[in-house]
Amino acid sequence: MNKNKGFTLIELLVVISVISLLMAILLPFLRKAKEAAREVVCRSNMRGIGIGIQMCLQDNEEQMPDFSGANGFFWYDSAGKLRKPDDFDAYWGVAFKKYIDEPKIFGCPSFRRTAELIYPVDPDLIAQAAYGINVNASGIKFTNIRKPDRFIITHDHVEPKMEQGSLDMFYNDGPGTLNLRHYRPGGERTRFYRGIFRHNIRYSAPFRTGGRSNTLWLDGHVEPIHETTGDDVPSSWYTGSNPT
Repeated sequence: MNKNKGFTLIELLVVISVISLLMAILLPFLRKAKEAAREVVCRSNMRGIGIGIQMCLQDNEEQMPDFSGANGFFWYDSAGKLRKPDDFDAYWGVAFKKYIDEPKIFGCPSFRRTAELIYPVDPDLIAQAAYGINVNASGIKFTNIRKPDRFIITHDHVEPKMEQGSLDMFYNDGPGTLNLRHYRPGGERTRFYRGIFRHNIRYSAPFRTGGRSNTLWLDGHVEPIHETTGDDVPSSWYTGSNPT
């Protein structure tokens, strides 16, 4: 008589063990690939913002609009009306709505987890407000900046407007001091630190990611700033003044 031979229990356990081992090996690579894809989207969005800003400059005699009053994450008010750039709760992107019509371009896929921490009621709002604007860019004249390719417009951040120097910007106050002091140990925003240098994260320490922050410069190019304590970032990248 013919006998049908199936898998034995031991054979099944071996197969399951091999599959588990392969998954353990592959998962880190899959996570890295997924994050790499998110970063590509983030950079693409940032380049789109740069194009919109360049169009705005061309239409306004090379001068930026004044968005210094905007310091929130919101595009629209409760009635669904677009907020104005001098509205404290407005996101700075409203100043460029004429040139960048879709708010989603101001989103970063890697920002979602941080967005949920900052505004858990409706994180989708902050998912369209993932970049911090350099307040010194408000109202500037493009031609007054000596090195447009070394002047920061916006970069990955967890707050919408960077306006407090070394407390929330990437430069520090001299050798031996630290940048981002609002986010360092003892600061009031420490739980959000890992949302700043949020791409290509390699370490799990609370104040060390090994990552980078995508950055849009005034000339329109996108180039990341790697995690830093500030020694390698001059204040001129934010102020536009000659480096000291």
